[in-house]
Amino acid sequence: MTNTPPPAGGPRRPSDRLLQIAVALFGIGILAVVAIFVTPIVSDSSPGLWLYGLAMLAPVGFLLGLVFALWSGRRAR
Repeated sequence: MTNTPPPAGGPRRPSDRLLQIAVALFGIGILAVVAIFVTPIVSDSSPGLWLYGLAMLAPVGFLLGLVFALWSGRRAR
């Protein structure tokens, strides 16, 4: 018997969901940071407080990505 990988369309592990959440949170946070810098250029107003709140999702997503990397990289015994 040969060791063949499972099919690509197979069931996802729960840790794959963690990576998707981490990437989504990080992406939303980075877009909010970009919007914070673009808002004063486009308009004469300052960015809203909600943009600063969304910008705090970038480090949360980064930390979740680190947790995913450490969790999925551990060796099975």
